Amino acid sequence: MKVMQKTLLATAMAATMAITGSANAAGLSDDKVKIGVLVDMGGVYADICGQGCVEAVKMAVEDFGGSVLGKPIEVVSADTQLKPDIGSAIARQWIEQEQVDVINGAVASSVTGAVTKVASDAKKITLIAASASHAFTTKACTPYNAHWTYDVVSLANGTVKPIVQSGKKKWFFVTADYAFGHALESVATGVIKENGGEVVGGVKAPLGTTDFSSYMLQAQASGADVIALANAGTDMVNSLKTAAEFGVTETADVAGLLVFTPNAQALDPNVAGGMKLTTGFYWDMDDETRAWSKRYMARMDNKIPAMPHAGAYSSTMHYLKAVQAAGTDDSDAVMAKMKETPVEDFFSRNGYLRADGRMVHDMLQVRIKKADERANGDDIFAIEQVIKGDDAFLPLSKGGCEFAMAKN
Repeated sequence: MKVMQKTLLATAMAATMAITGSANAAGLSDDKVKIGVLVDMGGVYADICGQGCVEAVKMAVEDFGGSVLGKPIEVVSADTQLKPDIGSAIARQWIEQEQVDVINGAVASSVTGAVTKVASDAKKITLIAASASHAFTTKACTPYNAHWTYDVVSLANGTVKPIVQSGKKKWFFVTADYAFGHALESVATGVIKENGGEVVGGVKAPLGTTDFSSYMLQAQASGADVIALANAGTDMVNSLKTAAEFGVTETADVAGLLVFTPNAQALDPNVAGGMKLTTGFYWDMDDETRAWSKRYMARMDNKIPAMPHAGAYSSTMHYLKAVQAAGTDDSDAVMAKMKETPVEDFFSRNGYLRADGRMVHDMLQVRIKKADERANGDDIFAIEQVIKGDDAFLPLSKGGCEFAMAKN
């Protein structure tokens, strides 16, 4: 009888250990959580999401404690050179050969589209910190996309709508000739028309264009009230400088539809001062943003952060908290936790990750300060209005994301 009891006890213990061992193996895949950060190290978006995004992710890992579920957190990074084929190849190698669990950064919508396809096919999460196209939560949505910082809809609603409503009805577009620019122009055009305006013309400029002369001559000849710059990074800086050189800024308003803080800082305040734009983050907004930004600046040669840097930190921290809460780095379990947990931190106010992967949070309508308004070289924006997230981003019901709609 005692022998039978001992046998039954040993069998039960073995079964328990097997279950526990299986759970541990599932929860702690290859004994670490590995984060891959895809960035632009030398191109037009290097200041927007290059080494700054890598450092922001590392900051989040350090602030989290360097480990999760008793296992280390590792960060690797790579330069996509803003080429979709390179980005997708790196993502595939990371996932298939190097056991990367989640990808962050994701700058340039064309690259992000290729990367999210690879990641989603492998059931790996992409934390999109620096791409603007809203495709990732609409026609190209997947259960593994988390679009964090901003998108073209929030930019257009925050910047274009009030300008049209102020009486500036005729618009001309200078657009970056790839997915992001096309999406931004398309969404902005819809906002213009919905508010009684019209588009009188436009040109497409290749990514990395340095000479915008011919484009600005066409814009000037159009008779538009507003020249809309549907580009970003150094493309935006170069196009605005050219507009000023050709006197376009004296006859029409120039609207930067995506202006990052470092680019606004690089512009002559006599040229850019007064321009209104929309951003998801400003380093000098309050005590919380200033405290984080000062720590970031100490690591980045005193450069102030742009919104993708803050978004990269915030999304990483939220992901790691979800891994801890879920007890596993299984993507489905982690994403479920990410979507059920509010996102409230120095970056996100009133934030939540929606069923379609859109992280909805308050956006800021700001104005670039003129020279005589600035206290120092880092004093760039004046916040004029807080736009509630539900007003800024495309409603879930209008996005057409099939899997998300099926759950609601």
